[in-house]
Amino acid sequence: LPRLPESFPELQNLTCLSVNDISLQALPENIGNLYNLASLELRENLLTYLPESLAQLQRLEELDLGNNELYHLPETIGALFNLKDLWLDGNQLAEIPQEVGNLKNLLCLDVSENKLECLPEEINGLASLTDLLVSQNLLQVLPDGIGKLKRLSILKVDQNRLIQLTDAIGDCESLTELVLTENQLLTLPKTIGKLKKLNNLNVDRNKLTSLPKEIGGCCSLNVFSVRDNRLSRIPPEISQATELHVLDVAGNRLMYLPLSLTTLKLKALWLSDNQSQPLLTFQTDTDPETGEKILTCVLLPQMPSEPGCQDNLPRCGALESLVNEMSDETWNERAVNRVSAIRFLEDEKDEEDNEMRTLLRRATPHPGELKNMKKTVENLRNDMNAAKGLDSNKNEVNNAIDRVTTSV
Repeated sequence: LPRLPESFPELQNLTCLSVNDISLQALPENIGNLYNLASLELRENLLTYLPESLAQLQRLEELDLGNNELYHLPETIGALFNLKDLWLDGNQLAEIPQEVGNLKNLLCLDVSENKLECLPEEINGLASLTDLLVSQNLLQVLPDGIGKLKRLSILKVDQNRLIQLTDAIGDCESLTELVLTENQLLTLPKTIGKLKKLNNLNVDRNKLTSLPKEIGGCCSLNVFSVRDNRLSRIPPEISQATELHVLDVAGNRLMYLPLSLTTLKLKALWLSDNQSQPLLTFQTDTDPETGEKILTCVLLPQMPSEPGCQDNLPRCGALESLVNEMSDETWNERAVNRVSAIRFLEDEKDEEDNEMRTLLRRATPHPGELKNMKKTVENLRNDMNAAKGLDSNKNEVNNAIDRVTTSV
């Protein structure tokens, strides 16, 4: 259904119109005549532009234009003053008109999966906004005006090109979830410690070389993930985030963990990609360089950044390096083969048995693979039975020949 009838906008009592996924190529130019419309869903169509009359839908509260072919938004989009939810994800937008800042009642704005290189500074006018989703774009920075969004609760900027995070982020006092995965961040601003309501912080797969000590100010932080960065240490002040239950620091360059970590009631601490359980037994030690009391275990350091680091391994309590010496360029390469084994403790009655018993972990077969394995075994069994049958027949024939020969 590429088009709606030109007379369609005469349905002036219509309040909800949902025409998702029907290959719609264009809207009637007089779509604005549906002045009672409160919800308009146009997701997964082939729309390339929006008619100017759309601005006449003054009662519209929900507009879903996700997964179309929109390259441009009309400036008149800012006239939809009662709009609460605006979905523009999965289009070809390179910019958002500054007039979008006029949407004072907007609660949710989703512009993920577009080609945005920047957000307008006027976004600071979205006083009611609680959800801002800008994942999978080309953003290098966020506007300072984002700090004006006092009600913003969820901010997702993953899979962009962020090289820095604005200090104004600390002014988003209602922020509970901040996702910055897969960007180019080298540091986090100190102001992040002002986010007292932040519950989930994910900065996986960036280029962080350090964390600000102010991170401990996130007193409501429950899940903190910085997997696959370039961290060599975790600030001891992280223990001030007393609500922290899940900490993921796998795939970094950690030489040790701060002793203060023991004061937290962690339910899961991830240090390595092939770790078999969430918590490991640590031992206290002393950093030979700073004299600081630290925690260490067999998984630390995970990946020494230079050959000289290996000299410190025994002194920091680690048993051995888990990987070979690697140059800085190969830090992000994941093709490191590790053979892991679960070793069972010997019972007292088996003390005389010096044989080392190990259980090597193998990948669990997919159910489909198990079925194929079963068929293969059954076929082999049938073949063997058939072969046995042939052998028995041959034996009977041979015995019969022998009897005939003997009688003759």
